[in-house]
Amino acid sequence: MKNFTCIITLLIVVSGSLNAQPERGITSTNNWLSTWTEFIPSRVNHGENFQILTGHISEDTILYKKHIYLLLGNVFVTNNAILSIEPGTVILGDFKSKATLTIAPGAAIIAEGTPTDPIVFTSNNPRKKAGDWGGIIILGDGYTNTFCKSYVASLYSSMDSSMIEYTNFGGENVKNNSGFISYVRIEYAGGASSGSHTTNGLLLAGVGGKTTINNVMVSYSGGNSFSVIGGEVHMNQLISNKAKGNDYDFRFGAVCYIDNALAVRSPYISSSGSRCMNVLSNTITAEIDNINKGTVVVAKNMTLLTDSEDLDYDIKVGLIKESICIGEGANFSLESSVVSGFSKAVILNENIKINEANLSKIQLKNIRFNKCNGNIYSNLKEDNVVLENWYNNPSFFNDFTKTKHSELFMTLNANKKADYRLRIPKTIAMNKVLE
Repeated sequence: MKNFTCIITLLIVVSGSLNAQPERGITSTNNWLSTWTEFIPSRVNHGENFQILTGHISEDTILYKKHIYLLLGNVFVTNNAILSIEPGTVILGDFKSKATLTIAPGAAIIAEGTPTDPIVFTSNNPRKKAGDWGGIIILGDGYTNTFCKSYVASLYSSMDSSMIEYTNFGGENVKNNSGFISYVRIEYAGGASSGSHTTNGLLLAGVGGKTTINNVMVSYSGGNSFSVIGGEVHMNQLISNKAKGNDYDFRFGAVCYIDNALAVRSPYISSSGSRCMNVLSNTITAEIDNINKGTVVVAKNMTLLTDSEDLDYDIKVGLIKESICIGEGANFSLESSVVSGFSKAVILNENIKINEANLSKIQLKNIRFNKCNGNIYSNLKEDNVVLENWYNNPSFFNDFTKTKHSELFMTLNANKKADYRLRIPKTIAMNKVLE
């Protein structure tokens, strides 16, 4: 009886300890990916009969599900107009003109699909590929820490001079509302511009905290899937599927809260130097107001993984790089998440001095680091003993495992309904009897 009591007590203690930690990775009672996502968008035919959208949208406009729309060139929503889009509406981005949709400061977009009737932005190219069109750009008048406002203007492949005024962004209105986006898919965006940059699937620049972004999937972006420049953004249940650029990119004083989000990378598609999460306070020191705040990212329940036919080989030959990069001056918190299948899980900018003050700004808690050749490093350095010891502290509840993806996640079959939640054992078995 004594032995039995000890076993029961230990099971309760272990179970209670595990249950005290929030579930890792994307989470929900049911698979929230199951109804509205599409991991192989090339197999969907949306038809060819369409209405053309071009130039200015300067008054409140509704796009209806009964039509298919074609974005031609750079389309701007201006003059405080609201662009509303019905659930189930399909909008094609013209690949020849590298079409973009830009919501200027003061204007707004209301694109609210449903789990069974999502809104789809995709390419009109018969043979769709990453970077066919320029993506969606939402500009607000929230805070940024850069004096250079030409960054967004450089993203357009070509633009009439009369449109340049609509590419400005930033100000002091941290709570501005640029609209609502939910149950939306953005496919094959992120085209090359005339400058040195590429566009993104969804770019949020100076967007205020009242803007709602949730249940958005960006697939096969030629640039970043999601980019946040300045502003304050709350985002929930996002998916980045096989981007060439970064999955989630934050810079220029962005303040972002991101919860329950997925990044699926491909070593055969992603460009060299791109990451799941790229967190920078600045890129060009001369253009930054260093007196003011840097970039702040608070993320939880993230699942970041590489989809590879031979993960170990692809890491060995250099096709797979690091998952997360933290820049100097940035504050970053990642909790209750999964990072799986990378050469290194996290790298810190080489200018970040490894001391308690700086590491307190980079929180990594309750993370499962799986199938990574290395975990936390300073860039350009191979000695990570101090960092490993710091983040191995039991108080952080981090784990380091080597589980196969097929055993780690519920199902990775994109031909069916992929489910990237962790397989969690329902019971805990212990064989040892305590004396």
